[in-house]
Amino acid sequence: MLLFTDEKAADALRAAWESCGAIVSFLAVGATVRVLAPLLEHKTSDPAVVCVDESMRFAVAVLGGHHGANLLARRLTGVLGCEPVVTTASDQSNVTPLDSYGADLGFTVHNRELLAHVGAAVLSGEPVLLDGAEGWPLPPLPGNVGPDVDASMGILVTDGAELDCMCHEGWFGNRLVYRPPSLVVGVGSARGVAADEVAGLVDRTLADAALAPESVRWLATVDLKADEEGILAVARERGWEVLTYPAAALAEIEVPTPSEVVRAEVGTPSVAEASALLAARSIGRSGELVAAKAKSANATAAVARLVPKGRLSIVGLGPGARDLVTERAVLALRRASVIVGLDQYVDQVRDLLRPGTRILASGLGQEEERARTAVEEARRGNAVALIGSGDAGVYAMASPALEFASDDIEVDGVPGITAAVAASNRLGAPLGHDHAYISLSDLHTPWEVIERRVRAAAEGDFTVCFYNPRSKARDWQLTKALEILAGHRPPDTPVGFVRNATRPDETATLTTIAEIDPAQVDMFTVVLVGSSRSRAVAGRFVTPRGYRWA
Repeated sequence: MLLFTDEKAADALRAAWESCGAIVSFLAVGATVRVLAPLLEHKTSDPAVVCVDESMRFAVAVLGGHHGANLLARRLTGVLGCEPVVTTASDQSNVTPLDSYGADLGFTVHNRELLAHVGAAVLSGEPVLLDGAEGWPLPPLPGNVGPDVDASMGILVTDGAELDCMCHEGWFGNRLVYRPPSLVVGVGSARGVAADEVAGLVDRTLADAALAPESVRWLATVDLKADEEGILAVARERGWEVLTYPAAALAEIEVPTPSEVVRAEVGTPSVAEASALLAARSIGRSGELVAAKAKSANATAAVARLVPKGRLSIVGLGPGARDLVTERAVLALRRASVIVGLDQYVDQVRDLLRPGTRILASGLGQEEERARTAVEEARRGNAVALIGSGDAGVYAMASPALEFASDDIEVDGVPGITAAVAASNRLGAPLGHDHAYISLSDLHTPWEVIERRVRAAAEGDFTVCFYNPRSKARDWQLTKALEILAGHRPPDTPVGFVRNATRPDETATLTTIAEIDPAQVDMFTVVLVGSSRSRAVAGRFVTPRGYRWA
């Protein structure tokens, strides 16, 4: 990202177009467009461009709105304090834009000429049939789009080829077609096979099975062929990733047409079928052969279709303030078609969710059920966001969810600002040196274990942050923990506690270990107890880092 303000801005703008992925221009919108217009190729490959006016009041997404400019304009709010100006219709209505639908999964649009037509129908609330999307972890679309809708136009996700058709509207009719990355071509060959022979066989195998080449993303073979130029050239020309497997691994794959001749030569009865199947099952959660082995004079080819893995994003929403929800968390929420979370956390972010998002909210005490539900929804192929406060990995939902998850889903952890970090910043710098987090809840951990950890932290002279410090049913544990710590540090050791950190009713108190009143603490409070070296400085809680200053 470059900023341009000098007299030769036009030349710099042209140079940036060739080398940058995103550009912030301090030229007027009209001037910027006049400079860049001759350079435009396609919104999916051109740099995103945002124009900022001279007074820095507005950041206008000019080019590539759905491909980075809208997000960049919003990010400039935090950098320059300007107001983002976003004009793309789907963003104004918070609807998933069709020109980037599934793009992060590798989807491509087959018939772009229908994008505007179908997109307008989606935005206007007209019925739009959605077919073939089930099982792919795609973002949500509004309620007027679905598999059971009676509609004259539609959205189709398919790796099927477009066949010759005498009808006026063509094979796919009035349907916007997306090509998913669902196919793996397996190839075996004799040494020295020509690239033209491999390419011709692959094309024929796909055509005979009525499969679209646009949905092929990988070419698989035995590792003995990792340097076979005829195979590599075909993959290179078509932008396919090459995957190779040992013969022993391929020999374990059951195939419909094994060959003992091939086994004698390379150590596996199948290369083309076995490598296609193994690749599909390794990339996805399963795979099936959709084009059996075909032969030419010196090569074999087969095609497998993968069943994609669902996605689970475990999202930390931060301590409560909206401006402390990270951009990555917002993107994960808007990307998810299913949201699983505690009802009060769902309410906090409901306005960020796109229309069509399915919400599975539940109450306190149902953490295990939420974790299991999120994992099961991902296993069905959905894009799921499991939400929680703070950071999902700190006394939150990541741990139980990952205990239930296996390698048949993709998992992404989205960090959040913890209550401890928020409280620490509110009080000063209590976590400036080594510290320990300890939960005082004995619902899942016996008190004897908790007490042993508190004593270890006391003897080690750690600053201690207590989570779940006190509730109506657990009103003595905090007092006991403070007594243990008080036996290893002076009575004027600072103690701070923050209730509802960063929320509108936040309260923060700084006291000492001798004077703290545990009755002021509840489950919405984080308690921080200093080490023997912590002190209060100008009303702020500070644990020295221990630097030696020259």
